[in-house]
Amino acid sequence: MTSFHSGRGVKPLTLAISLALAASNVYAEESAVNESKVIESIAVVGQTTNTEITPDELEKYQANDLADIFRFVPSVSVGGSLGVAQKVYIRGLEDTLFNVTVDGAPQTGTLFHHIGRVAIDPELLKEVEVQAGAGEATSGAGAIGGAIRFKTKGVDDLLSSDEQFGGTIKAGYFSNDGYKTSGTFYGRLSDSWGVLGSYIYIDRDNMEDGDGNELYGTSAEQSLGYVKVNGELTDKQTLSLSYEKRNEEGEFGARPNWPTLEGDTLFPMEGERETFVLNHLFSANDLINLETSLFHTQSSVEQNRFDRWGLYGAEMKTYGFDICNISLLGDHTLTYGIEYRKDKVSSEYLADASVWQKWAWDPNIGKFQEEGEVKGMYLQDHWQINNELLLSFGVRYDQYDVEQVTYDNQTDSDGVSPNIGLNYDFHPNWRLTLGYAQAMRGKEVGDAFTLAQAPDWISIDPDLDAEKVDNTEIGLNYHDEHWQVTASVYQSDIDDVIYDQLGRDVYFENIGQLETKGFELKAVYWYEDWRVQASYSNNDAELNGNTVEGYEHIGLANARGDTLGLNVNYALSDNLEMGWNFSYVSDLNDIEVLQRGVEIGWIEQTQTIDKPGYQVHDIYVQWVPLSSESLTVNLAVQNLFNEQYRDHSSVGDYNKIKGWEGVAGLYEAGRDIRVSMTYQF
Repeated sequence: MTSFHSGRGVKPLTLAISLALAASNVYAEESAVNESKVIESIAVVGQTTNTEITPDELEKYQANDLADIFRFVPSVSVGGSLGVAQKVYIRGLEDTLFNVTVDGAPQTGTLFHHIGRVAIDPELLKEVEVQAGAGEATSGAGAIGGAIRFKTKGVDDLLSSDEQFGGTIKAGYFSNDGYKTSGTFYGRLSDSWGVLGSYIYIDRDNMEDGDGNELYGTSAEQSLGYVKVNGELTDKQTLSLSYEKRNEEGEFGARPNWPTLEGDTLFPMEGERETFVLNHLFSANDLINLETSLFHTQSSVEQNRFDRWGLYGAEMKTYGFDICNISLLGDHTLTYGIEYRKDKVSSEYLADASVWQKWAWDPNIGKFQEEGEVKGMYLQDHWQINNELLLSFGVRYDQYDVEQVTYDNQTDSDGVSPNIGLNYDFHPNWRLTLGYAQAMRGKEVGDAFTLAQAPDWISIDPDLDAEKVDNTEIGLNYHDEHWQVTASVYQSDIDDVIYDQLGRDVYFENIGQLETKGFELKAVYWYEDWRVQASYSNNDAELNGNTVEGYEHIGLANARGDTLGLNVNYALSDNLEMGWNFSYVSDLNDIEVLQRGVEIGWIEQTQTIDKPGYQVHDIYVQWVPLSSESLTVNLAVQNLFNEQYRDHSSVGDYNKIKGWEGVAGLYEAGRDIRVSMTYQF
C-alpha cells in the first residue's frame, strides 16, 4: 500500500493519511504487486527521486555496510571502502548536508573528517527512506541536501498476531575477508507489549582489491547491541523505547579513508555510538494524532597517534525532541510541530601533557568544546483538490545558535524555508510531479578533530550568513500492470556555502555557490516470477563553477560519473530465488583541481586528475530448504569479476601531482563470496 511519510522516526499514521489521500493513491495496486521491494514515496516535493528501501534485497545480497544498503538507489553513492571511513552522498553532496536519523534520532556532527559519521548495521533495518534534495517542511532542520531515515525492526515486524516468542540465529562467512554472527530474540510480554533484543558481531581481516593487493589497515571488529520495547498504553496510545550501542575498533592508517602502504604505521582507533529513542503516539480523532519523539545520541572516537601527540579523543552528544501533530480537515491533511536539538562536541588530548604540548596550537589548552542549538517550527499541508490533483505547500522556521565554549565565541542565524509541489494524475497511467523548495541552514558545531585554535585565531567570519538552497524538480511517472517508469530532472543551488577552506587554519566563511543538477531515470518491470529494474543517474556538482572533489571539498561534495544500474531477480520456485546486479560508472577525466592551492601559494598552477570508470557485477542465490521456512541459505558474490576500482565517491587519485603523493581514496574490495545460514523459530 502506498503511504505518506511524515518524516518522523516511526510511521504510525499511515492509515489515517492513506484515508485522507485515498483519491491520489493510483499506484496502490502496483505497489502491492511490487511487494515493497523499492517503492516511491508519496511526498510531493521531489517525489520521483524519493525512495524507500526494505530488508528484502539487503538480505539476499547479504548487506554488511552502507555501500550495500544503497546499492540499488541511483541518487545515492557511498565512498570510503572501509566501514569506519564510509561516507554517504546524495547527488554528489556529502551526508553533512542532509538530515540523517535513526528511529527519529538525528545523527549530527563530525567527529573526524577522515572517517564517516553514519554508522548502522543493515540487519536491524525495517526500512530506509531516502529523500533526494531539499523537500517538505517535515524533512527536519538542516536538510539542504536531502534526508535519510533509518527505521529499525520491532516485535510486531517479526511475530504474527498468534505468536508469542521467536528468534533468529544467523552465521555468515565472507571470503574477503571475515565472518559475521548474530542472534535476535523477541517475544510478547502481554497482549499489547513486546520486547526485542539483538546482538551482532563482525570480525574481518584486511581486504584485497580486485588485483589481489592487500588493503592494509582495513581489518576491524564491529559489535552491536540493540533492545526495543513497544506496546499500547491505551487503545489510543502507543509507546516505543529503544537503545542501541555500536562499536568498531581496529588499527588503521592515520587517515583511514586514504590508502596505507605495506610497512606504514597503523594506529589503534575505536569508535562508538549509543542511541536512545522514545516515541509516543496519541491518536484521539481526526484532529489529534500527536506523535512525540525524545532522543539522545552519544558518539565518540579515540585515535592513538603514538608517533606524535598520543591518544586523542572526540565526543558528540545530541539530545532533543520532536512534537508533531496531524489533523485531517476535509480535503486537507495538516502536519505541524516543533523541534529542538542540542549538540555538544568536544575533543581533548588524552596522553600526558609532556607528550602533546609540543604539538598543540596552544600548550595551555588541551580540551576543546563547542555547543549548538537548533529550534524549529514547521507546517505542511497536503490538499486533495480533486481525484487527480494533490497540492502540497508548507513552511518551516529554524533558529541556529553556536557557541565555541573554549574560546568564548559565538554566532547565530535564523530563517524561513517554504516549499510547494503537486501531483497531477492527468491519465490513469501517468502522473506529473512538480516541486520547489527553499531551505536554510545556519552554522552548526564543527569537526571535533579541528576545534583547537592558536591564541590569535578567529575561527568564524563575523559576517557569516546562513546557507540557503533552492531546489527545483520535475518528474513524470508511468505505470501499468507490468511497468513503472520514472523520469526526473532537478537543479539545486546552495548559496553562501559555509566552509573551512584549505590553508586558512580553521576559519569558517561563506565561499560561494554549490550547484548540483542532473536527471534520473528508473524503470521497473515485473511479470510472473521475474522482476527487472534499470536505472540511470546523471549529476553535475560544481562549487563556483569548478567540479567538486572529495579531497579538496571534504565534508561538502564529490563528483561522480554517470551511473547505470541493472538488477534482475527470478524466482525459480517457491523456495529458490536468484538475482544479478550490474553497476556501471563512466569515466570522469581531466578534473581540474587545486584551485585553492594556487590561491594560497601551495602550487603554481592547477592540475588535473582522472577518475577511471568501472563496472561491477554481483549475484545471489537464496534457498529456503524446509517447508516451514525456518531455514534460509544465502549465497552472494560481490564484485564477481574481481574489478579493481576506486569508487568515484571516494577521494580521487592525486599521486601523480608532486607534493600530493599519497592523497587518494581506498580501492574497493575485490571478489567477495558471502555464505550465510539463518534459522528462525
